[in-house]
Amino acid sequence: MVLVPEVCQEVEASGVPVLAAGGIVTGRQMAAAMAMGAAGAWTGSMWLTTTEAETSPIIKEKYLQASSRQTVRSKARTGKYSRQLRSAWTDAWESPEAPEPLPMPLQSSVSEAPLAKVIKLAEGGHAGAKQLATFFVGQGVGLMNSIQSTRDVMREFMQDYIEAVERVSATLDE
Repeated sequence: MVLVPEVCQEVEASGVPVLAAGGIVTGRQMAAAMAMGAAGAWTGSMWLTTTEAETSPIIKEKYLQASSRQTVRSKARTGKYSRQLRSAWTDAWESPEAPEPLPMPLQSSVSEAPLAKVIKLAEGGHAGAKQLATFFVGQGVGLMNSIQSTRDVMREFMQDYIEAVERVSATLDE
């Protein structure tokens, strides 16, 4: 909300298009970005719960149950801050007794193999592994409420965008 208009103002004379990014998972959010001057939106997390996504079913289910408050910025996975689902894994790395994560790319060599094993165990029904399971996702996860095809996600996104633009346009008529 703050950065998009500021960036648009800075590059306005250059003609460089600005794509808004971060937490955009609905057409309403894209309409807001466009109203602030963006030429479009870069979306990411919204695709993780599509039927076509390679996301583990365990992680998809965790996404559907999560709210924006259940994401954290953590170095536990890559050594560089990234937003991901909060889990027992991220909590353990944030505890005072935990070692500092290694710098990127070394932390990935410590975390990726165990996390892959955690996912396999979770998919097999292991309750402890389900608690540890985590993956990258933005704060828009709270608006990701169902597993749908990419086609249906696009249709819903476009319809939501149209309705938001119509709502804003109607305020001009009043």
